[in-house]
Amino acid sequence: MRTHSLFALLAFASLAACSGGAEKSGTDATDSGTPAAPAPAAAPVAYASLTGDAAKGETVFNQCKICHTLEEGRNLLGPSLHAIIGRKAGSVPGFAYSPANKASGVTWTDEEIFRFLESPQALIPGTKMSFGGIADAQTRADVIAYLKTASQ
Repeated sequence: MRTHSLFALLAFASLAACSGGAEKSGTDATDSGTPAAPAPAAAPVAYASLTGDAAKGETVFNQCKICHTLEEGRNLLGPSLHAIIGRKAGSVPGFAYSPANKASGVTWTDEEIFRFLESPQALIPGTKMSFGGIADAQTRADVIAYLKTASQ
């Protein structure tokens, strides 16, 4: 009998935890029984709609300095990012790129860097860059503004 009571108590607790109460029942505010519409997915932000702040980008770039430099001809764990805008991916002399990066056909425009910084593996599957990406679109635009001003 004691086992059955414990089982019933656990089952009740599980159901209560899953239901989340009336406010999370999936119905609209009038409680008409009609399921609430799912929240719309956020539309992607276009790079062209943003204005980058180079000073803020410099602060963010401090994270990148572990692997990259803006010094021409000097590679670290990652390639030099000096004058990256307009350069073909996988083309810095002396850096051992992944085959995926060399064969990507990407030219580093502002828009391509914007996409790459969001998710390097999504733009170039197989890249050696293990960085997870920058989710915030404005922060990516800021980094690009810094790259454009600092590596002229």
